[in-house]
Amino acid sequence: MNIKIKTALISVSDKSGLEKIVQSLKEHDVKIVSTGGTAKTITDIGAKVSDVSSITNFPEMMDGRVKTLHPNVHGGLLSKRDNNEHVQSQKEHGIENIDLIIVNLYPFEETIKSQDNEEICIENIDIGGPAMLRSAAKNHKFVTVVTDVTDYDKLIKEMQQNDGSTTLEFRKQLAAKTFSTTAYYDSLISNWFQRNSNGPSEKFSTAGNLSSILRYGENPHQIASLYKSSLQQSGIPYATLLQGKELSYNNINDADAALQLIKEFDKDTPTVAIIKHANPCGVASGASLCEAYTKAFSCDTTSAFGGIIALNQIIDKGSATEIIKTFTEVIIAPGITNEAKEIFESKSNLRILILPSLYEKSRSQNYKSIEGGILVQTNDSEETIKSDLKVVTQNKPSENQIEDMLFAFKVCKHVKSNAIIYVKNKKTIGIGAGQMSRVDSAKIASQKNSEMDPSDENSLKDSVVASDAFFPFADGLLITIESGAQAVIQPGGSVKDEEVIAAADEAGISMVFTGKRHFKH
Repeated sequence: MNIKIKTALISVSDKSGLEKIVQSLKEHDVKIVSTGGTAKTITDIGAKVSDVSSITNFPEMMDGRVKTLHPNVHGGLLSKRDNNEHVQSQKEHGIENIDLIIVNLYPFEETIKSQDNEEICIENIDIGGPAMLRSAAKNHKFVTVVTDVTDYDKLIKEMQQNDGSTTLEFRKQLAAKTFSTTAYYDSLISNWFQRNSNGPSEKFSTAGNLSSILRYGENPHQIASLYKSSLQQSGIPYATLLQGKELSYNNINDADAALQLIKEFDKDTPTVAIIKHANPCGVASGASLCEAYTKAFSCDTTSAFGGIIALNQIIDKGSATEIIKTFTEVIIAPGITNEAKEIFESKSNLRILILPSLYEKSRSQNYKSIEGGILVQTNDSEETIKSDLKVVTQNKPSENQIEDMLFAFKVCKHVKSNAIIYVKNKKTIGIGAGQMSRVDSAKIASQKNSEMDPSDENSLKDSVVASDAFFPFADGLLITIESGAQAVIQPGGSVKDEEVIAAADEAGISMVFTGKRHFKH
């Protein structure tokens, strides 16, 4: 069913493209009704416009808070024109049909991005706009609703093809988009109000903008897309792709894992993390980025092939020269020198992500979809420092061992459970990840080490070990001791803690408890 557009109500905060759509409405002899600043803009364009007060018989009031919230507006939008009772009510109360509304909302999103003044943010919460949009979209059988500037050309074409009318199919498409827009807008406001809340809200909502449609998901038969968070302007979606082809679903997932890990380390200490399938395969700190990368790469040269590299400082010539020797999928860093850029240009498929906001505060919550619902938890942002450590063995760790243990525990947080990490001189030398048994993780970490270049630097002798959760029995610990570990950091809390501590004392190693577990399933 085609509906002739005779009366249009226009109220927009974004006035771009307005001249084109107004001229089109003039050509089709459409009566234009508008509000405040929009009406002035339309007048300046040279079109005749009636103020919304001519419909409501009320002036705008309360600093513009009240102007379109009136039965004469919403009656004109909600009336079913094939319903005799609705038509009769319109006649009795002098309510005219509104066939088209063009409304975009107060710039709440832009406002909260640019400032922290709560009063100003609240004043940019639109009330009348969403109400009109919802009324028009609900009654799309008779009313055309446009809320996106990019749809102006579509509306113009639609009216040209249909002699000033719109089709039901067209109106339904715009209505669907409108409800998505108002839902997003309300979610944005809800999340903003909840930003400082310590507890969960009774209703779940989130807000994001479509950033890109990905080639596919984890596998080619899966459809995938990327949305940008509106309340947090950091992370992989906000990184600049300096070179290379578009990121895949797996690239983005692994890049995020690399980003979250590298943020654990002080930005003043050159540190590099190499990620493969969301697990670290090498992490190290050094006197320079080049040294840090070389140390990280040596931990698992096989797994590093085709991996994701995160650096916590600006990529320089030295680090770029080393990185380019091995095939890498993605590099993430807060910046890059011109010399380094030139080195990477020879590898056109290498994706380089520059994220100056690398160290901005992480998201406060994590979401995981499950069938029938969504799991929500706060981000694992707990940091373990020296004063948190409780020495539980007769032998006390040295200062160097403590530094290495804290380093290992940071890495441990980002390794899939069960996790066992060997570290020496702020360098991972064995990583066991994602096993059902902690014993198996300890064995794998040791086995991985055996594949490294044999040297004192890479030897497990005199290394430290981190475990993401307690040792349920002494068996896993004994494997690390047999491998050469001299110090262990673990959460503690097992009913078998005394047995585990006794095994450590018997071997003459030191052990500390953190009281914090870092499961990553």
